[in-house]
Amino acid sequence: MQIYNTLSGKKEEFIPLHDQKVGMYACGVTVYDLCHMGHARSLIVFDVIYRYLLYKGYEVTYVRNFTDVDDKIIKRAQEKKISWKELADTFIHEFYVDMDRLQLKRPTVEPRATDYIKQIIELVKKLEANGLAYEVDGDVFYRLKEFPSYGKLSGKKIDDLLSGARIEIDDRKESPLDFALWKKSKPGEPAWESPWGQGRPGWHIECSAMSQEILGETFDIHGGGKDLVFPHHENEIAQSEGATGKPFVRYWMHNGFVNINKEKMSKSLGNFFTIRDILQKYHPETLRLFILSSHYRSPIDFSWDTMDAAGTGLTRLYQAAERLQVAVESTAALPAESAQSSLPPLSKELEAVKTSFIKAMDDDFNSALAVGQLFEAAKFINRYLDIHPLQSLNHNDLEAAFLLFKELADILGILEADPTEFLKNLGGEEALPITKEEIQELIARRNQARKEKQWTTADEIRDRLAELGIILKDSPNGTQWQRKR
Repeated sequence: MQIYNTLSGKKEEFIPLHDQKVGMYACGVTVYDLCHMGHARSLIVFDVIYRYLLYKGYEVTYVRNFTDVDDKIIKRAQEKKISWKELADTFIHEFYVDMDRLQLKRPTVEPRATDYIKQIIELVKKLEANGLAYEVDGDVFYRLKEFPSYGKLSGKKIDDLLSGARIEIDDRKESPLDFALWKKSKPGEPAWESPWGQGRPGWHIECSAMSQEILGETFDIHGGGKDLVFPHHENEIAQSEGATGKPFVRYWMHNGFVNINKEKMSKSLGNFFTIRDILQKYHPETLRLFILSSHYRSPIDFSWDTMDAAGTGLTRLYQAAERLQVAVESTAALPAESAQSSLPPLSKELEAVKTSFIKAMDDDFNSALAVGQLFEAAKFINRYLDIHPLQSLNHNDLEAAFLLFKELADILGILEADPTEFLKNLGGEEALPITKEEIQELIARRNQARKEKQWTTADEIRDRLAELGIILKDSPNGTQWQRKR
């Protein structure tokens, strides 16, 4: 397996620190508002990485944090005239509502920053003891000049930052680049006791403290959106390695941005969409498929047209899954001797697709190519069922093919619904007033009527099924059915 490491700027073979165990940390959200499309991309990307590592047999400790104390949280709580904790709790609950709809697996650990105040204070004290932190009037800053390798993740140089970056001016700091590790609390703000007085954590220090407490001083994968490379992840490296003297993370992973109609998503431009905005119009798996149809490191351009295309693609996958599921159920009662042993097994064709799917995912989690292989599988399924009569098919082979199709889709977190139910709900249709078994029985009676040239009876059965929402498709190789769309 190869992973593109932001730190080295190239793909590297993935070799976990501890054999088959993987420690992975993905930066979570600051809980002051609903999640938007940018969050959706990062969350879905790392969910699929988590799923794939589990699929490959790794024992994964996946950590995704909540920033539950922050300037934005405090400001929003004051605006709403509620406590910062009530606001954070509210949006953590809303976060789970969205993530459950998107079918994200729960991480192993989901720490809140405020539950790790003790560890944060200890880390700041260690940096202070190492000469990398200094206190001014209750605030504690990181002394950047004492960490000469700063910028190794982002490629930025300290001298260039000093001359050209937008730096928040604070005359109390030794250097304008020094960043806050601990902030003195103002009246009415959340505060904890510390060696420097009443205060609260800076933003960057929480991730260093939580990741090291849960995963150790060095761990395998750390990731998030590309916007976090600088300064957040750069500062995490300075804090963590400055405290321990050890490499912090072995593989840094960052997903690309989401553009809206070829412009950067921004509230000021009026092109800002929350996850809920999108899910009012589209099925959650449509959003997953849209995001996973591009490589995670590439920028993606969101538009209603591209979402419509993803929805059409998802429907095609479900239609193939439904056809195969119906074939599995229909052949269950057929005598084994009716199957033609000379037919090439469908499951064997899908095994070849699986090989290509795994190859794509092993190459830096290339979900775009993996999605392409899933559509190839759908083509194989449809072609196979089109050209071979149902009574000639092997039940066990079809069942193996169906499970294989679902196995690959599960890595991407799609096709998790019952295919017939999904397609019914997608079309806004009511449940069929007839079972699949009854449909097959009527098709068999119609085929017998046609064989005996009882055309009126055959037509009556076709018309009856049509009234019930079932369309028949005759071919030289048999009769297939599908719902009206």
